[in-house]
Amino acid sequence: MIDFQRYLLIAAIAALSLMLLVEWQKFESSNPVVATTSSNTNAAPTTSNENGDLPAIISSDDIDTIKASATTDAKYITVKTDVLDLKIDLHGGDIVYAGLPKYTSSLESDDPFVILENNDARNYTAQSGLIGTNATDTSKGRPYFTATSAAYVLDTSADKLSIDLHYQYSDTITIIKRFQLSRGKYLINIEYLIDNQSDTPFQASFFGQLKRGNSVDPSVNDKGGMFAMKPFMGVAYATNDDLYKKTTFEKMQDKPIKVSVTGGWIGVVQHYFVSAWVPPSDSVNEFSTIVTKQDMNIARATSAAVTVDAKSQGKISADFYTGPKDQYSLQEVSPGLELTVDYGWLWWIAQPLFWLLTKIHSVLGNWGFAIIGVTILVKAAFFKLNQKAFTSMANMRKFQPKLAEIKERYADDRQKQSQAMMELYKKEKINPLGGCLPMVVQMPVFISLYWVLMESIELRHAPFILWIHDLSAMDPYFVLPLVMGISMFIQQRLNPPPPDPMQAKIMQWMPIVFTFFFLFFPAGLVLYWVVNNTLSIIQQYIITKRIEKSGLTTR
Repeated sequence: MIDFQRYLLIAAIAALSLMLLVEWQKFESSNPVVATTSSNTNAAPTTSNENGDLPAIISSDDIDTIKASATTDAKYITVKTDVLDLKIDLHGGDIVYAGLPKYTSSLESDDPFVILENNDARNYTAQSGLIGTNATDTSKGRPYFTATSAAYVLDTSADKLSIDLHYQYSDTITIIKRFQLSRGKYLINIEYLIDNQSDTPFQASFFGQLKRGNSVDPSVNDKGGMFAMKPFMGVAYATNDDLYKKTTFEKMQDKPIKVSVTGGWIGVVQHYFVSAWVPPSDSVNEFSTIVTKQDMNIARATSAAVTVDAKSQGKISADFYTGPKDQYSLQEVSPGLELTVDYGWLWWIAQPLFWLLTKIHSVLGNWGFAIIGVTILVKAAFFKLNQKAFTSMANMRKFQPKLAEIKERYADDRQKQSQAMMELYKKEKINPLGGCLPMVVQMPVFISLYWVLMESIELRHAPFILWIHDLSAMDPYFVLPLVMGISMFIQQRLNPPPPDPMQAKIMQWMPIVFTFFFLFFPAGLVLYWVVNNTLSIIQQYIITKRIEKSGLTTR
């Protein structure tokens, strides 16, 4: 007789382990980059077409930089709001540094997390300009802007901050590159205001691009060694048919992106944070990617040409977002941008779980207690299913002596042994498969919560109690994984022992194997599993004792 229950329990546990490993492998393989050295901030930006600084509009053989037409004493200007700390290069008007004061670089530091920077360690900048018939940005060079100040700060009494960079295109054409920022917002509006007092029309297209080297993602926690989380990093974009598509930098080399989209967005995604260009929703834009000879990864948005008639004024604009992957804020910026919070193929379970987490957190004010609250609610949702499963296992335990007697009586006849066991199951209303179903059903919930904890910026550096200072990172003292292992062992003792010695040995090793896996899992996920196991133990203990004392069965 094959012990269906034991085999299916083992299969369920193996399937859970496999699913975790597959999801983990997706997390790792999505980020194959290695650290490289990039140019220093003090060096003038390279403007050649080969470096990907701007689209191919003039022969790439001509890579000389144009001379400055006008400049202030400062090469950079700084811009500070309550949520953004920017540095803008007057040569081109690019954002070459973006710090996020609301997010620290690590638990041990009060320094702001830096999402954009251009230095010896990392090259990641947001470039923009005008190309086309009357381009300001060409493969020969880029414009030098002037500014009235070297530093701009959002006043505590103001909600908006506007920065104007001036450029004299010709004797009769002046251009202002305007950056508009708002309090509490990570979205920046960039406008080119064109005053064309010439006798001919002025025509140009706006381009915005993200230029990134192959340095590692600074937002990834690497303390887990070989088990460190390495989530997706690469380019994502929206098309007319699909609000969220993505590709890694590595794949871009063989399959560059080039699509025409009405509205849309294109950006570079990393763990917890995203930077994206968002052209006007009513314009036809081209999204493209290239990987340069210098291994720079370019994600670019180019808008349709705009014409400013002679003796008139006009503007060309786009929005730029650089900040946290706050899905509720991102969905207001552009449709599909919130999908950069990627919960994988189980998003339809993960999304309600996240919503539930946020609602409970709004009441309790602690993400750890919110996880406990979600665990209790999930457990309540599966209460009847678990009750039937635990009742079935309790009855299996109660009739273990009869099962052992059948195995001994028909030790040499497997067919009769199997037939006798099935008759006993039928007579006593025992479902040998009942104990497997709860674990199988709850596996998608477990995997979904795994992605919620990994992808949600709200859980980054979120403390619980005592020694748990970051629910998205592993327990530094491994207390929760050890408690989880003990809870699995207690649960196992409440189940009927497998009749097969090999199965018994496998089941004995399960708590140890799972404890090892969970050593490196985020503390929030282990907390969920500990609470889930504890509730299961209580429910199973009560049902088992009730059946043993009353002699009840599943009838």
